[in-house]
This record gives sequence, structure tokens and C-alpha cells, in this order.
Amino acid sequence: MPEQGRESGADPGSAQRRAMRLAGLSAASDAGMDRFARLVSRLLRVPVAFVSLVEDDRQILPGLIGLPEPWEQRRALPPSHSLCRYVVASGQPLVVPDTRADERFRTTPSIADLGLVAYAGMPLTDADGLVLGSLCALDREPRTWGDGELSDLEDLAAACSAELCLRILSAQSRSAQKVLETARAAAERARSDAQRLEQEAQAGLDHAELLLRASEELAQTSGLEDVRRRLRDLFGGAGKPSYVGLLVADKDELHRIPDPDVAHSAEREVLTLSVDAAFPSTRAMRERRPIFVPDREALVADYSPGAVGFADRMGFTTVLCLPLWGSHALLGVLAICWAKRHEVGVTERATLTAASGYIAQAVERALYLDERISVARQLQEALLTDLPVANGMEISALYQPSADGDMIGGDWYDAYHLPPASSGEPAALMVTVGDITGHDMHAATVMGQIRSMLRQATLDHPPYSPATALNALDAACSVLPIETGGTMVHARLDLADGGPGWTLTWSNAGHPAPLLRTPDGRVTALAEHDILLHPALGPFRRTEHRRGLPPGSTVLLYTDGLIERRGQDIDDSVARLVALFARHGDRPLADLLRLISSRLADPDPGDDVVVLALRVP
Repeated sequence: MPEQGRESGADPGSAQRRAMRLAGLSAASDAGMDRFARLVSRLLRVPVAFVSLVEDDRQILPGLIGLPEPWEQRRALPPSHSLCRYVVASGQPLVVPDTRADERFRTTPSIADLGLVAYAGMPLTDADGLVLGSLCALDREPRTWGDGELSDLEDLAAACSAELCLRILSAQSRSAQKVLETARAAAERARSDAQRLEQEAQAGLDHAELLLRASEELAQTSGLEDVRRRLRDLFGGAGKPSYVGLLVADKDELHRIPDPDVAHSAEREVLTLSVDAAFPSTRAMRERRPIFVPDREALVADYSPGAVGFADRMGFTTVLCLPLWGSHALLGVLAICWAKRHEVGVTERATLTAASGYIAQAVERALYLDERISVARQLQEALLTDLPVANGMEISALYQPSADGDMIGGDWYDAYHLPPASSGEPAALMVTVGDITGHDMHAATVMGQIRSMLRQATLDHPPYSPATALNALDAACSVLPIETGGTMVHARLDLADGGPGWTLTWSNAGHPAPLLRTPDGRVTALAEHDILLHPALGPFRRTEHRRGLPPGSTVLLYTDGLIERRGQDIDDSVARLVALFARHGDRPLADLLRLISSRLADPDPGDDVVVLALRVP
């Protein structure tokens, strides 16, 4: 699928400059980027941190804390002072405990001018993986960077990259709005043309109606399949074609978008064509002009046997292929076909060409929306945790996205081992399931920040009490400018002292109650909870609770998307969940989660769903 504004094989430097221009950042302070620099400084306890974006002849610092003058005022560093260019060039993190002892950097002027001794930088990328710069932590003393510090820096870099992607997408959205405004202006011109054509002849009226339908129907499309579906009924009148095909360009190929509702067996036989293939559609792509084939004789004379066979199987004789031009590039080809020989006059060809302009605008908007959905999904998946392997404890999780592909964000889970209390002792396990308010990229970004902050709050407060960690998170959110609102269960699991089984310790911030199934099949709701997470609610002393988990016990944590269904009482949904859990709770965990999700979750969910299960074997 072609990317808007970036040609295949384009210079990476040009693509990088375009992405930075869309992000709207320069050598000046940016509130959002400064916030990331402050978070790095606080979480990693470093005196200097900055968001660095590399230009051709310098690196700019839109996010910065701790650099001396004149750099604080200039917000830019020359290439001679830049370690970030190594991150951009390699696309990999750069970690240097002591630049003075590193052969690569011992002569860099930044040691004397900036007081740079220890350095850690993580790549910042756009939605296509293009490295734009780095998120950097600097220390003025030699420093051995810990795994937890680097993990926190990597999480913050992912959140900062998501913020850059959001800004770039917002700029592209404004561009798409201009395309829509152009379509509306063209629609007005089409209405004016319709008044004139109506006075000329009935045929002219049919053509005007086609333009009107195109401007109105195609202005509301949401994706390529929707565009293809509306094309089926767009063309009418005495000269109605028997088939209208949509082919989208992707580098050196044309990809046919099949009709999602009407099965054309022959159509699906030729879904991809090389641009060099001897077909009318590929010729229109190569020569960038309309191609007209009046009859089968002309098709046999000028095109391949494959093209002739395809036309015979589809049952058409006359073919008109029109290039679909977008704002910056050729997007694909519209193939209009008639079963019987059809003469396409000057007026009809002009009308079909005008209609192809509306179709091209709809295709361009659909490509943009499909790409945006893809980026949203990739961001959501990147923010979900790989589950750890825990001796003596089974763990499984399931994430189900909203039915609206562009709705991402709120629901999340996390699980990780705590440092062991002593050598040889099994490590305890921390588990979190939460739901941050919102269903957009901003909610996903806040969720990533909250996840990292909760991890840090937990690990900074031995002996790792869930309630203490949530108290620390509350305190941080009351100070930092983060629009936080949501619920979560934060839990710790330890091997039971002196016997089999485990001990569950949890603190609940306004979240749906976890369920505990004991070996006898009985299910209990762990209903103790505190208020939800929100800075407006003020300081709150959170509580925690303990419960023993004998062998054979299973704990189920979930978000409200599992039990909220349109037109159904939430208590009834919880009761169904309890009954399912009691009856099927001894199944393998992955099977159990799939069963619960398929039986309870809305088939067309308006919210995403997280379900996580823990079992003592």
C-alpha cells in the first residue's frame, strides 16, 4: 500500500526531515518534550536529560533539563558534540558508562563543554520505524546503568515515540481535511455542471447524477472495502457498466480490491498484477493516462492471453481504465467494463474522468485511515507485556481490541518478577490489570507512562507492597502534568511460608473485583477495594489485603469491557462470569480465557478487553 507523501526508495534524510516538519518541533522549548526530559531525570536520577532530534547540520533539543548555558538557551548542539547521531545511524540504543574511557568518544568536546561523562540514549522513531533522534540520560560522573534504568528509559522512549507519531498523524489528518474540503468544492462545481447538463439532454442528466452521487457517497467512506462496496451501485443509467474494478498501486504492482459482498470467482483469480503485465489496467498505470479498449478484437491484438482470458471469464467486452491521481502520487486504476460493445463518447468520458477524481479522493482518504489504524494497533501491541515464566505458577493473558479499529488505549496488563529477598529464594511475582480512561492514542500514551511509573514505584519501595506502590503513584500523578484517570488491581504473589501454595496480596483502585476459584470449584469475589485513580480525588491512603492460594487455586483478573454489554445489567454479566469460571475453571488457562471471552464479551465490542489468569498447579 503506498504511503502518502513518501515515494518508494526515497532518501531517508528527506523522509526524516518531512517527519520532523510534520511533528512541528524545532530548536525551541516544547512543553510535551520537556515533560519527557523531566521524567527521565526523575526516574533515572540523572542531572541532565533531553529529547534530541538530528538534523543535517545539528541536533535540536525540544525537550531539555539540566544543560548549562549557552546550550540551555540555544536548544541545539553541533555535530561535534552529538552522541545521538550514533543512535540515529545504528537505530540501536547507545549506553556508555564513561565517555572518557571509551575510544569512540574520549575526544568529544561534549566532555568538557557539557560535562558529559555517562550517557544512555534510546532511539525515537516514527510510525514507519524511521529513527528521528533519541531520548537521552546524562550523568557527570561515571555510571553503570542498571537493567531497570535502561528498561524505564526504553519505555519512556516508546511513549515519546508514540507522542511524535500522534503529532505526525495529526498533521496528516489536517492534510486529509484539506482533501475533503477540495472534494466538497468539487461537489459544488459538479452541481453547477449538473444544472447545465440537465438542459442539454437526458444522457447529460445521467452523467450529472453520477457526479452528484460520487461526491456525496464517496465523501463518507471509511476504508478501501467501503469504497469498493459503494462503487458497485454508483454507476447507473442506460450505459451502466457490468463491472467496475478498483486496483490500488503498491510499488511495482497493482492490487485488486475484490467486492466484499458479491462473489466474482474470476475476479479473485487475478488479485495482483505486476506493473509490467500486458493488461489494460497496468498499461494505464505505466503510461499514466486513460486506456480504452473498444472490443475483444482490440484486446486480443494489444494484450496478453491472460488479459483476454480474464475478460472472457468476467464476461465483458469494452474496457475503460482511468488513472486515480492523489495529492502527491498515482494511487491506482479504475477499470470500467461493459458486457456488450459500448461507445464511450466525449461527454461520457469527461464525466467518468470527473467521477474518477472523487473516487481517487476517497481512495486516498481510505489509504490514510487504513494506515492510521495499522499504526494504532502496532502501538497497542507494543505496550502489552510479554508474560514472565514463573516456577510453581501458571500465568496467561488475553487482549481483545474494540470492534472499532481506530479505538485503542485504555486496557492493559503487566507482570514481572521482583528481586529475590536472598540468594536461591524464588522471586515473588507482581501482576497488574488496569484500565486508563479513553480510547485513543493519548490514552495509550498515558497508559504507557502509568505502567512505567507503577513499575518504578513498586521497585523503589521494598519490600514491594502493592498499596505502597499505588500511594507513590498517586503522589507522582498529583505533581506531574499527566491527565490520569482509571482503575487497576496491583497484586503480589509469594510462595507460602512453610507449606504448599502461594499468598496473594493485592490493592484495588476502583477496579472490577478479581475472582478466586478454589480447588473445590467454589468462586469468591475479592471485593475489597479503594477509590479509583484520579488526581482530582486528592491523597488517599490505600489498603491491601491477603488471601492464601492452595494448590489448584485459580485467580481471574479482568477489565470492565468483559462484563459490559449493551442492554444488559452488569450484575447479570458478573453472575454469568462466576458461573463460567466455576464450571470451566480447571481447563488450561489459555483455553479458559478464550472460552470466557467468546461467551461473555460483546461480539461487536465498543471497548477493549483484558483477561488475565493465574493458577497454582
